[in-house]
Amino acid sequence: MNTTTSLGQFNPIAIGFFLVFITFTLGITYWAAKQTKSTSEYYTAGGNISGFQNGLALAGDFMSAASFLGIAGKVALNGFDGLIYSIGFLVGWPIVMFLIAEPMRNLGKYTFADVVAFRLQQTPVRIASSIGTLVVVSFYLIAQMVGAGGLIQLLFGLDYNLAIIIVGCVMLAYVIFGGMIATTWVQIIKAVLLLGGATVMAILVLSRFGFNPLTLFAEAANKYGDAVLAPGKEVANPLDALSLGLSLMLGTAGLPHILMRFYTVPNAKEARISVMYATILIGFFYLLTFILGFGAMVLVGKETILHPLGAAGAIDKSGNMAAPILAQVLGGSPFLGFISAVSFATILAVVAGLTLSGAAALSHDLWVNVIKKGNSSETEQLKVARIATLLLGIVAMVLGIIFKGQNVAYMVGLAFAIAASANFPALIMSMMWRGFTTKGAVSSILVGTVSALVLIYLSPAIQIDILKHATAIFPLKNPGLVTIPLSFAVGIIVSLFTPEVGSDQKFTETEHLIAGDY
Repeated sequence: MNTTTSLGQFNPIAIGFFLVFITFTLGITYWAAKQTKSTSEYYTAGGNISGFQNGLALAGDFMSAASFLGIAGKVALNGFDGLIYSIGFLVGWPIVMFLIAEPMRNLGKYTFADVVAFRLQQTPVRIASSIGTLVVVSFYLIAQMVGAGGLIQLLFGLDYNLAIIIVGCVMLAYVIFGGMIATTWVQIIKAVLLLGGATVMAILVLSRFGFNPLTLFAEAANKYGDAVLAPGKEVANPLDALSLGLSLMLGTAGLPHILMRFYTVPNAKEARISVMYATILIGFFYLLTFILGFGAMVLVGKETILHPLGAAGAIDKSGNMAAPILAQVLGGSPFLGFISAVSFATILAVVAGLTLSGAAALSHDLWVNVIKKGNSSETEQLKVARIATLLLGIVAMVLGIIFKGQNVAYMVGLAFAIAASANFPALIMSMMWRGFTTKGAVSSILVGTVSALVLIYLSPAIQIDILKHATAIFPLKNPGLVTIPLSFAVGIIVSLFTPEVGSDQKFTETEHLIAGDY
C-alpha cells in the first residue's frame, strides 16, 4: 500500500500545536528563571525534584528522537531486527538502578566527574572526564538535531538549515534562562505527551487488526515475506549484534545527561524510586514502538516511508518519518500535527538535557575545579555555565547541519558506544575497586574515547556508507565489543603499575558514603 502524505506542505494544525507547546514551555522557563539563583538550582534544580517527577523526567530525557522516530523507522523498514535498539536501550536500566543511582547521588554534586574524581586527583580526572562527556554529548546532539531538522523541514516546508537554527534557539532559551528546573518540567510534559500520543497511535493501529498484534505481524509477513519477522536483516553479523547490544546496555549507565539527573532528587532512596518509574515508563514505550513500526510497514508501506515527499522527492533511507506518516494515515492532518509537535517536544527536551550536561562539564569540571581550583563565586559560576550552554548550542546547530540524513537511532547507538567505553568503566572502577588510581582512570577514559572514535571512523558505516570505499578496515559497525573491554583492561593494568599513596583511606570513605553511612 502506498500512501499520499502531506509532509513538506504547509500544515497549520502542526504549527498551531507547535506554537502552543513553545508558548507553554517558555512560560515555564520564565517561572523557572525566577527560581534559578544559584549553581545548585541551575544544574540540579536544588535537589528538590521528587522520585516520581524525576522518573518522568528521566523517561523524557531518555525517550529521544532515536526512540520514537529512529526505532519506528528501523522496524518499519527492516522488521524484527529494528528492535535490537529498543531492547538494548531498555536493558541498561537495571544496571543503572542497582549499580549507579545510589552511589551517584551519595558521592557527587553536579556531574559524573564528581564521582570519578572523588578519591583521586581532581585536575587530570576532571579534564579526561570532560573530554569523554563532551564527545558523548556531541554524538547524541547530532542525532537529535538531525531528527529535528528533518521533522520541521517536512512539516512546515522550511529549509533544513533554518529548521536546525530554530530548534537550537528555542532550546537555548530553556537552558540559559531556566536551567535544570525548566529542563525538568519540559521533560516531564514531553514524557506525558509522548507516552499519550504513542499509546493512542498503537491503539489505532491495533484497531485495524482486531486488536490482535499477531494479525498485524501476519499481514507484515504476507506483504514483505517472513524475513521481516526474523533477525538478520539490520544486523546480519552476530558479532555486530553483540557489539551493538553491549554498547546500548552499558552505555545507558555512562550517559552524562542521564547520570546528572540523580542529583536533582533529595536523597538516594528517591534516586532509586526515580529509576524504577523511568524503567516502567520506558519499557512500556518501547513495546509501543514495536506496534508503531510494524503498523507503518503495513499501513503506510516501505515505498512511502522511503519517499516521504512523494515519488519525485529524494529517498530517505533513514526511515525517520515513518511515525509521522503513520499518524496521518490513522488520524489525518490533525493527528499528524499533534504527533509532529510531540516529536518536536521530544527532541527539544532531550537537547536541553544534553546541553545542560555538556555545559556542566565545561563550567563545573573545567572552569571551576581545574582552572579556578574551586575558587569561583556563585555569580561567576552561573555566568560561565550560561556561556558554556551558548557555545554548546552553537556546536549542536553546526553538527546537525553537517550530519543531515543520518538515521537517528544509529547515531545514538554510536553515542552509547562511546559512553560505554569512555565513562562506564571508569565510573564502575572508581566506586568498586580499591586499587583504582588517577592514572588508571585517565588512561581508561581517554583510551575508551579515542579507540571508540577511531574504530567508528574505520567502520563500514563511515568507510563504505559515507566515504563510498569498497571495504572497511574495521569490520564491525559498532565498536563496543572491542573498546569496552579495552577501556577496562587499560584502567586495570595502568592502576596496577601506578599505585597511589593514600587511596585506601579515600576508598574506605567512598564505601561509607555509597552505603549511606554519614
